[in-house]
Amino acid sequence: MRILIVEDNPDILANLYGFLEPKGYTVDSARNGYGGLAFASENPYDVIILDVMLPGLNGLELCQKLRTDLHITTPVLMLTARDSLPDKVAGFDSGADDYLVKPFSLVELELRLRALVRRSQGQHATHQTLRFGDLVFDPEMHDASRAGVKIQLTKTGYILLRCLMAAAPRIVSRETLEQAVWGDDRPESDALRTHIHALRQAIDKPFASAMVHTVPGVGYRLSIPDAPE
Repeated sequence: MRILIVEDNPDILANLYGFLEPKGYTVDSARNGYGGLAFASENPYDVIILDVMLPGLNGLELCQKLRTDLHITTPVLMLTARDSLPDKVAGFDSGADDYLVKPFSLVELELRLRALVRRSQGQHATHQTLRFGDLVFDPEMHDASRAGVKIQLTKTGYILLRCLMAAAPRIVSRETLEQAVWGDDRPESDALRTHIHALRQAIDKPFASAMVHTVPGVGYRLSIPDAPE
């Protein structure tokens, strides 16, 4: 199970990591609403843990954007210290699927997450395959191909490809790609450039035209050959 946690309290975040990762869950995190929006828009998750009180973009606003603007149906478990009925109604009205009041039991949280994922998988029996031009990628199976030719990538390469394809043909900033790969522990060297080069070697070099393009000073994007920029 891949989980996105959007939570600005470092103690709660550390407790969630310490509980979930040893159980084999893959966990990404953001400490503000806009960071959570970027992660959720560029990566596939099984479930999202979302705090209500967030800097910049609060949890209710973020959930509304996920549902209304991006049409993301990933189950959302909302965390809040507010336990009044109006607060719960506001959470569900924003698009949340479940609601857990702080302080909460980590065991109960895991049970709720698993229930949300089971329910979601029942509603969406097939997972999403990303397609852009002749490039096809199944993020869950790590199965990528271009024009029917299978493409082998490293773990980092698959993360970068998922980010670029989810946003294509929009530009993905360097900061967003680095966050997706390394989280807050970003390397000082220009490691991203090296991994993008390897991605180009796999996706572009065997073919007559390039799909991976650098936007100087901004980031990277995918484009279909001969399509307007």
